[in-house]
Amino acid sequence: MNKVVEQGDELFKQDIQKAAKSPYRLGYHIMAPARWINDPNGLIYWNGEYHVFYQYHPFDVKPGSIHWGHMKSKDLVHWEHLPIAIAPDEDYDKSGCFSGSAVDNNGVLTLMYTGHVDENGVITETQCIAESTDGIHFTKHPQNPVIAHPPEGASHDFRDPKVWKHQDKWYMVIGSQKNKLGNVHLYESDDLLSWRERGAIVKSDGKLGFMLECPDFFELEGRHVLVFSPQGVKADGDHYQNLYQTGALIGEFDYEAAHFTHREFTELDGGFDFYAAQTFKDDKGRRILFGWMNMWEAEMPEQAHGWAGALTLPRELTFNQSGQLLMKPVAELQLLRHEKVTAESMLVSGVKKLNFAGDRLEIIAEFSKDTASAFGLNVRCSEEGQEKTVIRFDTQEEKMIVDRNQSGEGEGGIRKVKISNKDTVKLHVFIDRSSVELFVDDGETVMTSRIYPKADSTGVEVFAEGGTANLLSLQAWTLKDVWNEN
Repeated sequence: MNKVVEQGDELFKQDIQKAAKSPYRLGYHIMAPARWINDPNGLIYWNGEYHVFYQYHPFDVKPGSIHWGHMKSKDLVHWEHLPIAIAPDEDYDKSGCFSGSAVDNNGVLTLMYTGHVDENGVITETQCIAESTDGIHFTKHPQNPVIAHPPEGASHDFRDPKVWKHQDKWYMVIGSQKNKLGNVHLYESDDLLSWRERGAIVKSDGKLGFMLECPDFFELEGRHVLVFSPQGVKADGDHYQNLYQTGALIGEFDYEAAHFTHREFTELDGGFDFYAAQTFKDDKGRRILFGWMNMWEAEMPEQAHGWAGALTLPRELTFNQSGQLLMKPVAELQLLRHEKVTAESMLVSGVKKLNFAGDRLEIIAEFSKDTASAFGLNVRCSEEGQEKTVIRFDTQEEKMIVDRNQSGEGEGGIRKVKISNKDTVKLHVFIDRSSVELFVDDGETVMTSRIYPKADSTGVEVFAEGGTANLLSLQAWTLKDVWNEN
């Protein structure tokens, strides 16, 4: 081994040690051992195990030469780090192995990804395949790239293939750009190697921006859903407040005509840190989603500790009776629960400190508003009151609010989501050192945010403003650190 490689290995080991000691290091989320992580890729249940790949830069805490990191799990809670699956080492992917998906092709775990090449500012993006029979070691296909050119008239922005099988054919949706507007194109194949373009099933008219990244198309409970991440959508009131968004179009799809009829675009998550969501179907028939739990424009204080980024908790997608798409934490997350505490029902006025604390907590609280103008929870509170993350329901505006202006390092800010008028509001909160994931009313509203409080800011409070609110019930659990279990 030469000195440069030895030095690189030593620096990586140092960053792993530094990351492990980080006060912001998450206890039960997917993260790389160290350095940079972004989009989830290649989600699949294969040979009795859950596999998650992710965009990974093993040489820096910032994006750069993107590889595919790899983890697997038997229960969606306890994860095992595996060797890097694919690296940018061919002429067609030498600047990065960008996002994609995974399928089981007659027992062969097959990754479809975008080969990215940047030569002096001239960018080429093509679609490529890597295969594995053991689920660990991958070989790139000799016919790569299997799609060498974008659709006619499209720009070089041509990436993020999502592949699935319908009846006896393979299908793919992929993001592209034409005339500075985003499209999602459909392709069809008999063998994953030769692909026929069927046309754009979604075209931005400007409202959906200049690029549609990370498309994912699937059928759920008799409806067709296209999840994707548009870039360039303009902020509109409380909507589209992040640099880029992730949301869904829901409707009906005709395979013969390659025609998708759908409703208006809706955001999936109203928080600060949610992007590039991808889904898969598991052996129980559930449609499960992961997202990148960061945002491109965000400050990332953990970079000073040798790492950056994480994935969200796994979320099951379902529809409610009115046809709204819900995201709920998967049932397996109950395996994280350790000590349980409950709070008696009470009439809340002002701020009341609760009799438990922690930096890894699950809280389920149900309120009714009574006379209060606002009520909710303060989490990751410091003793002196300087730090807290506020989860508030404004009864006048009927909006769920996450306020991180006192959440510690990093940016502050407020995010708001309008929710339907109800007599009660149920808050289901997962806190994990530097993250808060809020599920409102069984997943009708979801808000995901990174926060960076001091390690000893662990208090929890209930509050009501401008009157009283009824705390009907509250259950909480301290949660395990799956990365440091003995």
